[in-house]
Amino acid sequence: MSAGVSALADRFFAAVSRGDLTELDALYSPDVAVWHNYDDVEQTRAESLRLLSWLAAKAGPLRYVDVRRTVLDDGFVQQHVVELGGRCEGIRMPAMLRVFCDDRHIRRIEEYVDPGPLNARLAASGH
Repeated sequence: MSAGVSALADRFFAAVSRGDLTELDALYSPDVAVWHNYDDVEQTRAESLRLLSWLAAKAGPLRYVDVRRTVLDDGFVQQHVVELGGRCEGIRMPAMLRVFCDDRHIRRIEEYVDPGPLNARLAASGH
């Protein structure tokens, strides 16, 4: 299963980086929940896809660098730095995700990231 989970993780981060909502929709289980540390809110599938679409439009394409991933029995943990693109070029945001999944679908994501630099850049540019 670890090879399948790692392949799913690769597909997930590639889809997020290019804003591929069709691929993300296919990877999410019907009842996926996505939680963020910065607002302590659990998003639904539709809310997560909407946020990722917004992120791709405002700061894409995203690049994941300094990736460290550990595959677990019920998913994976990944630490990385997100390098933003577009009008947010130059912003780097360290992040960590705990993803609960099998080799086909993501059931839950717990994301730890500070979106402050992104929000400040967008506010300064009037977006």
